Amino acid sequence: MGLTGEPTPIGVLISGTGSNLRALFDAIDTDPSFGGKIVTVGADRADAGGLAFARTRGVTTFAHELGTFDTRQAWEDAMIASLKQAAPDVIVLAGFMRLVSATFLGHWPHKVVNTHPSLLPAFRGAHAIDDALAYGAKVTGCTVHFVDEELDHGPIIAQQAVPVEPDDDAATLRTRIQQCEHELLPRCVSLLCRGELTIDGRHVRVRKDHA
Repeated sequence: MGLTGEPTPIGVLISGTGSNLRALFDAIDTDPSFGGKIVTVGADRADAGGLAFARTRGVTTFAHELGTFDTRQAWEDAMIASLKQAAPDVIVLAGFMRLVSATFLGHWPHKVVNTHPSLLPAFRGAHAIDDALAYGAKVTGCTVHFVDEELDHGPIIAQQAVPVEPDDDAATLRTRIQQCEHELLPRCVSLLCRGELTIDGRHVRVRKDHA
């Protein structure tokens, strides 16, 4: 919860259909103790399906496409400005397929989290599911972590394993990983909103009565 005892305001960034965004809304709807409230949703694509869904929930939305700006910094400045209009305290990258810089992170220190479809540090990057299949991994999964300036690198909050079945392809494996993400991401965001997480180097500690 925020300092006033009100739910912590959350900004969510997406690039696609927003399945993790929907999972966050569902968790907030069903858990009175969640501790947070989504106040804005942004995207790097104007056609991102999750934006329309957010609007049906009465949440402000925005989209800034990188290719429409002269520089990456100008694009990121626009993203920051649009987020700031809603004054979120926590930022969730929920299928957001762009890196953010130290400048971005400086506006929300230790308050930006990401979900990634592998057991980091294995299979970083945008093709984690295909890479796990190509490597012949028997187990993969999902990771929720704090974001730093490096790709899929920040301190890990929680992970959940997903077995790779012999007949899996990218679609079937992605479906099962997303099912885990839809549980793990809201759980971690709730802990962050309630002030239950602390960072000690690369270690993230959860208050024992909420572990």
